[in-house]
Amino acid sequence: MFLDDFIRMCFDGFEQGWHERNGGNLSYRMKDEDVEAVKDKLHDTGRHYDMNFSAPELKGAYFTITGSGKYMRNVPLAPEKNIGIIRIDDAGTGYDILWGLEDGAKPTSEIPTHLMNHIARMKATDGACRVIYHAHPANITALTYTLPPEAKAYTRVLWQSETECAVVFPEGVGVVDWMVPGSIDIGIETAKLITKYRAVVWTFHGIFGSGVDFDETFGLVHTIEKAAEIYLKAKSAGIVRTITDDEFKALADAFGVTLNPEFLG
Repeated sequence: MFLDDFIRMCFDGFEQGWHERNGGNLSYRMKDEDVEAVKDKLHDTGRHYDMNFSAPELKGAYFTITGSGKYMRNVPLAPEKNIGIIRIDDAGTGYDILWGLEDGAKPTSEIPTHLMNHIARMKATDGACRVIYHAHPANITALTYTLPPEAKAYTRVLWQSETECAVVFPEGVGVVDWMVPGSIDIGIETAKLITKYRAVVWTFHGIFGSGVDFDETFGLVHTIEKAAEIYLKAKSAGIVRTITDDEFKALADAFGVTLNPEFLG
């Protein structure tokens, strides 16, 4: 069931060390069959909240989402207190809490970025993308102190750090330079990039990843984090050689992927 998968991903991220205190958040755009499966849990709580932006593309959509100030480590222990199900209202300007987020809790403060990213990925994938995930992996964050905030710089370092990276994210990764989290502005900037890239790094902060399901999304972030760790270790030891562009092209041919040409040469 989707709720089990949602809860598992929250705790998997915590066990990786990506969710210190109340850091990070997760949202899932539910399918019709998901809504049907939990219809007995959903009810009008009278808790309606306006959003400070308009999302008509999402009107009537249901989301499972983590709560503001909640700890990922507590999600399996008390789901109803730490996550919730919301429905975007018919105007696309607010939402109703239908389950969970008990004791007056609200969805993550990053909800503008989540919803903007959902809209962007819906358009980019013809509706296939359903998961948006924000985490604070240590190596990705450390990497942001060593590189200029440019997509090419990050993509090449990650591609060259582990062979599978160019296959897992052949489009590369985007980068947003430091901005105040939770704001409309950072949501807009992230959504611009996540239309093109499934993962966007937030400088000095962490990463946003997206995917069609929980496994794909978690696997994407996990791969990027591992590549960042390899790079930092190799850099500290002294890099003497790496994967070449010709080898990238051979890899792409072998696995039937198209590498973003902006990041070759």
